[in-house]
Amino acid sequence: MPLPSDPTTRIAIISDTHGVINNNVIDVIKTCDQIIHAGDICGAHVLEQLQIFGKKVTAVAGNNDASGLWPVEQTHVVNALPQMAEIELPGGTIAIEHGHRHGMHTPCHDSLRHSHPHARVIIYGHTHSMLVDKDKTPWVVNPGAAGATRTRGGASCMILTASEKEWDIEMLRFTDENSAVA
Repeated sequence: MPLPSDPTTRIAIISDTHGVINNNVIDVIKTCDQIIHAGDICGAHVLEQLQIFGKKVTAVAGNNDASGLWPVEQTHVVNALPQMAEIELPGGTIAIEHGHRHGMHTPCHDSLRHSHPHARVIIYGHTHSMLVDKDKTPWVVNPGAAGATRTRGGASCMILTASEKEWDIEMLRFTDENSAVA
């Protein structure tokens, strides 16, 4: 009898769209099972665009996601965004927050780890700088900016591939409309 397979989940990780999602990032999102947005969404239209793909969307509020910063008719949407979220996956928990509460200019990874010690991965945004910190557990990752604002070399995102046995993070940066640099 064959052994049961170890099913995997592919999660698109984005942040800091500031009202625009890069077309290359959209193409990545289409290949994934779920979507995480780590804040600074900056408009209900971005969430609506993500929901079109029919995938589970988990989004948290960034420092630019607040009443008064979004159009008044979107107040109910922005007020419904949580400050933090968690996703249970085979093999562990993902904790998501924007990161600005852990240091305005450079969020402290030790502070994030202290706030989410049970997580396997902590995802944050805010800095617009893509990084993967696997020096300690939990891992701390930032997908960079998936829109057009302060992309630091091009829009970026990540794909987390998770199974019960193994988790892997792929970093993607799009330097123009037709190319990706991994």
